[in-house]
Amino acid sequence: MAVCETCFRRCDLAEGQTGFCGARICDGDRVVPQNYGRVTALALDPIEKKPLNRFHPGGRILSVGSYGCNLRCPFCQNHDISWSKEALALEQTAPVLAPEELAELALRYRDRGNLGVAFTYNEPLVGWEYVRDAARLVKEAGMVNVLVTNGTASPAVLEALAPWIDAMNIDLKGFTDRYYREVLSGSREAVTAFIARAVQVCHVELTTLIVPGENDSPEEMRAMTRWIAGLRDGTGKLIGPEIPLHVTRFFPRFRMTDRPATPVRTVRRLAEIAGEVLEHVYPGNL
Repeated sequence: MAVCETCFRRCDLAEGQTGFCGARICDGDRVVPQNYGRVTALALDPIEKKPLNRFHPGGRILSVGSYGCNLRCPFCQNHDISWSKEALALEQTAPVLAPEELAELALRYRDRGNLGVAFTYNEPLVGWEYVRDAARLVKEAGMVNVLVTNGTASPAVLEALAPWIDAMNIDLKGFTDRYYREVLSGSREAVTAFIARAVQVCHVELTTLIVPGENDSPEEMRAMTRWIAGLRDGTGKLIGPEIPLHVTRFFPRFRMTDRPATPVRTVRRLAEIAGEVLEHVYPGNL
């Protein structure tokens, strides 16, 4: 038996049992990443696709994903590698890319404008040990590391990765406990604590997907952006108003095909509200 301390769930696992995320397994008195080095997606993307609009704009970044996720977003666009039935089979079929190989590949694409590596597509922190090992090598090679995450990992995981990560895009999916608990099977408290610390260690941009009937009220956007605007760096300096926020449009996906796409006017209106207190607000998916 062992307790996984990677995220807020703290799964209590018996020998050979896999955690909620589908990527971590109990091995004796330890919980280890079963998805270590298992790559399901690899692409050289524009940095703005992460999305990061104020971190090396115009650059490209080698983006890598594995499988597994510790949330259950019913609109997930990468459900085939996150938490669907198909994702559960990837432990046997996804090829292995060692940290050294990933760092070498990043260097190989440098002459095509590559800045480094982005850990993305699934939830990368369910396999944070691979992120740590690869990111260290990428950093030592003089390149940058980007993390695209739901931000619900434990403080210990964030501290273990902090020396190697240069930028993050973190999903702040909404600003009510009900939405995180009932729709996403997540924890708003976990993600806000993660964000508050992350802005002290690297460049951070936030993304909120606007889902009709769930997190699309002006009142919720005002509450969320007031909280963002109050964030401070490690010295206590107020930096919240400068943190970029991407307000993006929902389209029917996966298990939420019964909802219409978010009206463009709704996204634009909520972006305007966010802009009342934040300096950099980007409507997306319009």
